[in-house]
Amino acid sequence: MRRRWRRSAADDILSQGKQTQTPYSKREGGIRLAPAHHFGMRPMTSPLLLSPSPCRLLRRLFSRAPRRRNPTTPRPLGRRLPASMSSSSARAPDSVVADADALARKVAAIRAAGPAKLQVIADFDGTLTRYWYDGSRGQSSHGLLRQGNEEFDAKREALFEHYHPIEINPDIPLLEKAKLMEEWWGKTHGLLIEGGLTQNAIKKSVADAAIAFRDGVVELFEFLEARDIPVLVFSAGLADIIEEVFRQKLHRSFKNIKIVSNRMVFNEEGSLVAFKGKTIHVLNKNEHSLDMAAPVHDSLGDPNGSIDDYSLVKKRTNVLLLGDHIGDLGMSDGLNYENRIAAGFLNTNIEKSLKDYSKAFDIVYLNDASMRGVVELVSDLCP
Repeated sequence: MRRRWRRSAADDILSQGKQTQTPYSKREGGIRLAPAHHFGMRPMTSPLLLSPSPCRLLRRLFSRAPRRRNPTTPRPLGRRLPASMSSSSARAPDSVVADADALARKVAAIRAAGPAKLQVIADFDGTLTRYWYDGSRGQSSHGLLRQGNEEFDAKREALFEHYHPIEINPDIPLLEKAKLMEEWWGKTHGLLIEGGLTQNAIKKSVADAAIAFRDGVVELFEFLEARDIPVLVFSAGLADIIEEVFRQKLHRSFKNIKIVSNRMVFNEEGSLVAFKGKTIHVLNKNEHSLDMAAPVHDSLGDPNGSIDDYSLVKKRTNVLLLGDHIGDLGMSDGLNYENRIAAGFLNTNIEKSLKDYSKAFDIVYLNDASMRGVVELVSDLCP
């Protein structure tokens, strides 16, 4: 009975077919971790499966003969990863689905509810942007910032060296760590003000930066905009820099995209004088900070525009979450969602991290993948 129900759920999805074809630990090499309660760590119920596309993977899975009721233990990861699959591999990336049955049920539920119930939550650095840039590690939205004052750049670096080990230490209690993260962000923001950060310095930093969006990001944004599906981009960095990256690298804006991040206040001369609202750091980068959301502005320093009514976003109880660290799963904290599909980008250290990522995420994209697999996924969710 369980096997028959499982196959009919998949058939319901597949038979319809597709209708359309940190500061800021996220600097180079930074890894952000979250306490276990920030995400659901489910046991793998089937062997890891590799495919160029999770949607094509589901079709292949459920066209096979039924699996045994008690699947065997997954084989060692090394037996399924090509030898050439490394952080610098130029091969077309694969995707990993650890529990295809659970994913099929989520796809069916979200598809049945329709686009009006769906929202997309995305991390910025290493998720919307590429991990590698011209063969080298790309810059993060905060790592690219050059204040124009070497003394203050060095002071911010010293703060990173002090606080980052605290951020990634799993033995420090959450409440204590949250206070220290608030302290770190506050000191860094103070240095940006004291060091005289200007709008021109932000523009030049972005223009000179080694940062780029993943291939397929524009296609994804256009697809979601056409269906009025909101995209919330969460970052513990600086919204003004992220918006400048949007303006300079995409050369357009999307009405459905809101940035949830720390926002600057500039004076008439274009110098930073304050930060607006609450401080967003790695431990509160979630929907509890939704009142900080605002669209991508037409120009740097534009004070206008905020989310129209974030209560409407909270009524969208189906979530597609995009992240590149397991801690990014905490971005949906504060949202009472019914279904969540979590897609993770595993950009490097694949053999070491794949098992943990496959337990945490419904789909894992490998080798600094393009966004085209996500485009294919949302086209199945919203045909």
